[in-house]
Amino acid sequence: MTGLVRLAGLCAVFATMLLALSCGGGTESQSDVVATTVQIGALTREVAGDRLTVHILVGPGVDPHDFEASANDLRQISGARLVLRNGIGLDDFLDRAMKSGGARQVVTVTDGITVRRAADSDGGRGDEDPHVWHNPLNAKVMVDDIVRALSDAYPEDAATFRANGDSYKATLDETDAEIRRLIDTIPPANRKMVTNHDAFGYFIERYGLTYVGAVIPGLSTQGEPSSKEIATLEDTIRREDVKAIFAESSVDPKVAREIARDTGVRIVDDLYGDSLGDPGTEAATLDGMLLANARKIADALR
Repeated sequence: MTGLVRLAGLCAVFATMLLALSCGGGTESQSDVVATTVQIGALTREVAGDRLTVHILVGPGVDPHDFEASANDLRQISGARLVLRNGIGLDDFLDRAMKSGGARQVVTVTDGITVRRAADSDGGRGDEDPHVWHNPLNAKVMVDDIVRALSDAYPEDAATFRANGDSYKATLDETDAEIRRLIDTIPPANRKMVTNHDAFGYFIERYGLTYVGAVIPGLSTQGEPSSKEIATLEDTIRREDVKAIFAESSVDPKVAREIARDTGVRIVDDLYGDSLGDPGTEAATLDGMLLANARKIADALR
């Protein structure tokens, strides 16, 4: 009899495992909130604390300009109470993903931010720049939007979200002041930036730097410079006496390295443009990422 009971128990366990697998078990459990990008995910975790679970679609080190949602991402989106997105063209992949079943609510957390436009090839007004988080003041607006969204979705925890948001906005103010101190150590004539793609416009405007040019033309990493564009950029680097070229950790720096070699300037190829650092590193938070970038920029341009 004991053997039969044990066998029945094993069969029940096996049946439960099969049921879980057939229902999507064996994958990541369902999250309360889905964030499209690692920046939004980091800010949301600061606001939510331990009250909610957050699933991030575009994780650290992943280029959002070339992202496709996985089957598990689609399950997370369809089951989430709330999806938080960047908008401004950065996470348009969400529109495609939502066709297979959407969350109960989608909120754009860049609402209220004054969006800059990159200059086009003729010097006119180009596309809207989605990389708003590189200015800590914009990040504070994002925090406020996240606080409101979480409070609407989970009103029982609204007071906690507000307190956490206020605390993190104070951290961003401290970060802003420290970045300014770092940039002030750069001689004014050296405050010129060439980047791998045009991802740092908000940082450049906030801290009084000068944008000289980008290796990959435009706001996306999907472009490819022509030989003429590379030659023009190299001439500009020499004429402007640029001290360094800055490439991002999530983008192939091959062409940037070639331009640095041709012009004899320093290459810094580990800035965080579209991403944050891996979990547990200094740059895993938005404030930590901004400070890590600022230190590397200041070191290279002094």
